[in-house]
Amino acid sequence: MSPQEIKEKIAEQNPDAFFFDSPCYDEALIGYAERCGQPTLAVYDEELCIKCLMDQGMDCVGAQEFFDFNTKGAWVGEQTPIIFTRLKDVDEFGC
Repeated sequence: MSPQEIKEKIAEQNPDAFFFDSPCYDEALIGYAERCGQPTLAVYDEELCIKCLMDQGMDCVGAQEFFDFNTKGAWVGEQTPIIFTRLKDVDEFGC
C-alpha cells in the first residue's frame, strides 16, 4: 500500500487526522491505531523516520536528536500521530 493510500484509509476513519509535513516521513507511515472512544491516529515507525533523516544527510546522533525534539516531542493536539518504536531494535540501532 502506498503512503497516499494509507493516508486516504486513515482519513476515512478520521478526517481530522494529522500527518507529519515532511514528504520524507511518508515512507515511515505504517498504518493507524485505534482505541475505544478515541480518534483513529496515524502511526509512524521511529526507525524509518530516523533513517529518512539520515538519508537526507544527518548523522545518526543528529537525526535521533532532531527526531526526538522536533517530531516525537511535537504535540499538535489530540490528532498528534503515534510513534511506533521497535523494542527489539532499540539496542541494535546504534545511536
